[in-house]
Amino acid sequence: MNSVAAPARGPAVFSGKAFDTCTAPSAAAMQAWHGQSPYGAAAVYIGGQNRGCSQPNLTSSWVHTVHATGWQVIPLYVGAQPPCQTSGNPERITAANAASLGSSDGGDAVARAAGLGMGTGSAIYLDMEAYNAADSACSAAVLTYVQAWDAALHAHGYWAGFYGFGKSSALAMSQAASSGATGLPDALWYAQYDGTADTSTGFPFPAGQWSGPWRGHQYAVNQQENYGGVSLTVDHDAWNGPVAVIG
Repeated sequence: MNSVAAPARGPAVFSGKAFDTCTAPSAAAMQAWHGQSPYGAAAVYIGGQNRGCSQPNLTSSWVHTVHATGWQVIPLYVGAQPPCQTSGNPERITAANAASLGSSDGGDAVARAAGLGMGTGSAIYLDMEAYNAADSACSAAVLTYVQAWDAALHAHGYWAGFYGFGKSSALAMSQAASSGATGLPDALWYAQYDGTADTSTGFPFPAGQWSGPWRGHQYAVNQQENYGGVSLTVDHDAWNGPVAVIG
């Protein structure tokens, strides 16, 4: 499958520590954490039929307020999930629908990001949960979906990121890259819970893949922390990659 050319505009890049949490914290909580916590960026779930949390705080006003406070924002979209995955997710990939569904979900991701004030040149990360990467038919359907999703983002001037697990979904992307597949994500955010706040030390794939500022590493989960008098339960990320372009 041929890829659509990546955006002409270079990505906005953040390097440092980031966090993600299911429901976006209030703007007041973000203000309390800014400068008190070790984090400079926060990931938020902007959409997707399989998104598991409501987002009462996540509005265009919230995005602009937290960005003006000094935060970088990392948009995450929970798209259709693999056919071989055991879950109750309502939107699933099949061999028949992979290309069309990837394209429509990619368009929806762009629309949701734009509606929140995240403009062209932003990176949006596709959340692909764990599955058996050794299942060749399943991996083929997922790859077709991801390629179509990526192409839809590129067609609208956005960078395509991918969130997955080091031993399953992200591994499948690495294997596709090693096999010479085209149309793959621009940036890779991999989950590997080794406690290492770094995107190069312990990188589980060939060193040349997604090298430079194209990586995120989720290295710990479900950590309760308190800064500025506000307690949140968050996942920890080391970041050296693209983020949203705000305003």
